[in-house]
Amino acid sequence: MIRIFSVLGRISNWPTVWSNCLAAWLLGGGGSPGRLAVLCLGATLLYTSGPVLNDAFDTEFDRAHRPERPIPSGKISRRRVWILGSALLGFGWLVIASLGMAPALVALGLAALIVLYDAVHKRTVLAPALMGGCRFLLYIVAVVAAQGGLNSLVLWRALALSLYVAGLSCLARRESSTGAIQRWPAGLLLAPGLVALLAGDVTLATLWIPGVIFAAWVGWCLGQTWAGSRRGIPRGVAGLLAGIVLVDWLAVAVAGPRMAFLFAGLFVLAKVLQRVVPAT
Repeated sequence: MIRIFSVLGRISNWPTVWSNCLAAWLLGGGGSPGRLAVLCLGATLLYTSGPVLNDAFDTEFDRAHRPERPIPSGKISRRRVWILGSALLGFGWLVIASLGMAPALVALGLAALIVLYDAVHKRTVLAPALMGGCRFLLYIVAVVAAQGGLNSLVLWRALALSLYVAGLSCLARRESSTGAIQRWPAGLLLAPGLVALLAGDVTLATLWIPGVIFAAWVGWCLGQTWAGSRRGIPRGVAGLLAGIVLVDWLAVAVAGPRMAFLFAGLFVLAKVLQRVVPAT
């Protein structure tokens, strides 16, 4: 049952949720570690509800194109997946609501967007934008829960993250469809680097190490994806998903070496978990 839950919830992406919360928390002025832990728990529950409900919504599609998924393979019933996903969504919102009115309201919007994405993502070209919007709102949830609150710097960082996620989502759609792989999403993947350069809160001396690592990683992932091989596209997309942690590191490059090691650890953890549980 643990294996089924791990696959349904795409737990290999949990480190990217934690890095989102940590980066936005730091940009918002931080606060008590206990409050950050509650935020990460609520965000993890909300995130996990997304892919779980996604499998419930996509059952018929998965029967035709991904029969190995838990529902079409008969490992769990669709009804149980609906119940599990709804419970995760509700409990996740309640956990974040305990942090105050502002986090509760933004989290309510995030929960609604998660459900909307799951319901329509196979039927609209705007699905990558909806996915990016979910990560944008997660940043906002984290920053309004922090002691400093919302600021323009966080909005720019959240926008950069949402563009990156939209870009990788465009590429991920090719995993279960045919046709030429588009190259324009690469421009969206560069948004975090451009924002980091133009935001004015960091120097090149501070930025160059995470910037070079981020650029090199995205370049490698794009090379895998554009190769168009049967294994290359999933490998590239999984790498870009782990790269969300590098986006967050870029966002708080001024935080110093201690935080750099923490983000590096989250990145490695994401890649290790991907060897156990598929990221998509």
